Amino acid sequence: MCALVSSDVISQRIFILRGHKVMLSPHLAELYGVEVKALIQTVKRNKDRFPADFMFQLTWNEAEILKSQFVTSRGSAVKSSRSQNVTLKQGKNVKYLPYAFTEQGVAMLSSVLKSKRAVRVNIAIMRAFVKLREMLSTHKELAFQFKELERRVGKHDEDIQDIFRAIQRLMTEPEKPKAKLGFHP
Repeated sequence: MCALVSSDVISQRIFILRGHKVMLSPHLAELYGVEVKALIQTVKRNKDRFPADFMFQLTWNEAEILKSQFVTSRGSAVKSSRSQNVTLKQGKNVKYLPYAFTEQGVAMLSSVLKSKRAVRVNIAIMRAFVKLREMLSTHKELAFQFKELERRVGKHDEDIQDIFRAIQRLMTEPEKPKAKLGFHP
């Protein structure tokens, strides 16, 4: 793993937006050790390498949703309610909404950012995406297996209850007929 950035730090900065796992431009700029503005300028100079499925700009609504998810813990990429600014770090506003880079977009960043740090960070990010994909796959498999187990146990619940009722009937002593009092012809 890359000594510059831990896998946990990267994993915490991967979000799901518009059905894609993405990383935001402020987080990527921080990881790569460049200014957000410089990162976006580099991307815009290489616009043909970043189609819509590689990169997109957040809407104010998406930024607001992200704010509710992590503003208290990280203070990143959130809309200010009074102005059309986005808080990228606590107390720091900019005019523009952040960009979201899909896994392919992050991979493409390695072709436009040439520093050694960018290459090492990019390798770490790619590994984090792979690890996340493996974890999601494992969770889906476990969820499926759990549902299957529930289905099987649910099916056998009635059988088990019948067995318990039968055992309880066997354990209880049968009632002896009461002797009738009086004259019996």
